[in-house]
Amino acid sequence: MNNSIIEVKNVSKSFKKEKVLKNISISFESGKTHGIIGRNGSGKTVLLKMISGLLYPDEGSIFVQGKQIGKDIDFPADIGLIIEAPGFLSYQSGYKNLEYLASLRRKIGKTEIVKSIERVGLDPKSRKHVGKYSLGMKQRLGIAQAVMENPSILLLDEPMNGLDRSGVEDIRALLQELKNEGKTILIASHIKEDIELLCDTVCEIEQGELRVIR
Repeated sequence: MNNSIIEVKNVSKSFKKEKVLKNISISFESGKTHGIIGRNGSGKTVLLKMISGLLYPDEGSIFVQGKQIGKDIDFPADIGLIIEAPGFLSYQSGYKNLEYLASLRRKIGKTEIVKSIERVGLDPKSRKHVGKYSLGMKQRLGIAQAVMENPSILLLDEPMNGLDRSGVEDIRALLQELKNEGKTILIASHIKEDIELLCDTVCEIEQGELRVIR
């Protein structure tokens, strides 16, 4: 029985004359944590953006929960993501930022927002503006945003970016919790320790080509 929740089939992507991804195919099994490694600029982020519908492949197809991106659906609804630096309203608190984002889809209320902020180690009652947050605090808030609507799939691009040792331990523990809840998690990272500790499968993208490591 095929338990793949994400399928990437013969996908290529170019920007101008540079072919970033070359005919890659891979499937990601439901309920596991999958690591994608590679140097900066290798195409890890591009792959995550295509799975989330932010970019479309030039060739090939991507299916999420059995639906083709760009054909059956534009954006998968059941995905939480943090890709590149999270963008927030600098003059609002963390809670107010997530409240505004939650209002766009109206799937959750105050209880879920508060819980997601607490899960990443921030104070939902803090009135401190996000513009005064450290990089690590912004990263924590970005992860809170990714998980607040309780998606089945999480796409996390360098989730430990800007975190100190304590923050890294907190987020590793949270990701393990989320996996235990049955989430499917894709982590793009250059930090070997995170990949080794958290991931059930690992693939590497190098010079536009993908190979499965485990």
